[in-house]
Amino acid sequence: MTGPAAPVGAAPTMRALVEAAARVLAEAGVGSPRHDATALAAHALGLPRLDLVLAPPVPDGFTQEYASLVDRRRRREPLQHIVGSTVFRYLTLGVEPGVFVPRPETETVAQVGIDEAARIATEGRSPVVVDLCCGAGGIALSLATEVPEARVAAVDASPEAVALTRANGVRVGAGEVRVELGDVRDPALLADLDGTVDVLVSNPPYIPPDAVPVDPEVRDHDPDLALYGGGADGLQVPRAVLAAAARLLVPGGLLVMEHAEVQDAAARAAADATGAFEAVESRPDLTGRPRMLVARRRAVPAVALAGEPRPDAQPGVGDSQP
Repeated sequence: MTGPAAPVGAAPTMRALVEAAARVLAEAGVGSPRHDATALAAHALGLPRLDLVLAPPVPDGFTQEYASLVDRRRRREPLQHIVGSTVFRYLTLGVEPGVFVPRPETETVAQVGIDEAARIATEGRSPVVVDLCCGAGGIALSLATEVPEARVAAVDASPEAVALTRANGVRVGAGEVRVELGDVRDPALLADLDGTVDVLVSNPPYIPPDAVPVDPEVRDHDPDLALYGGGADGLQVPRAVLAAAARLLVPGGLLVMEHAEVQDAAARAAADATGAFEAVESRPDLTGRPRMLVARRRAVPAVALAGEPRPDAQPGVGDSQP
């Protein structure tokens, strides 16, 4: 059933504008046209969200501003870049061009790390947690806010990502989080934490060079540094994460690493090849696809593995960085 027709010449209602924008976005191939049209309207109104059932009247100047925002999205600029933020778990994070946009599927990866850190906290200990390839900081800051007992360090090779993670930490009130610029392939990365880390979580770049993303939002806007993992199989950087985890984790410490759904067997093989991990398994995301590697640092004599903890290692995770 439809409502009464608007009088001829009457200005369109907010709902009519959003519905028209949704049609434009759908024709442009946007995957969630109605959601995005509504989010853009809320952004133009300066509201956190918009309920179209109780939609406000159209203010002066709104139609022109809204049309400009919709056109940017029609040209496949990421919604997160246009509105300047995204939601990751319970946090609203700032998003900027040049930094990888956090994805909903990574929330499942973060959950595994959060569960482990929370378990350690219930034992009366302060878990030491590391997020490698932190991007905008979604994993690290979720751990810091959901498990406040945790001492969290985050690292990324991008200066823009490091700056954004620090800014997001302030934005969400995450407290003391150590955020550093560093390459995960550096064998001295976070050397002061060797053998002291309880949980290491990572969403590294892992796309192979011949698997260019189809979606323009990813292909044209996410930085290559955060997408392509290096090597023919895209696992060069993930293998560096495994080497860092072998060095940083305490015996029994947990590794959680995101990968592509077609990389599960290769990721398990890479973890087994280090000799540093046990209980190696792939776990599914919310759609049932194998999207993460989970493993525990094997407890072995120090002479067996180069990644065994140094006796003089000190945590130092709570140290603020300039």
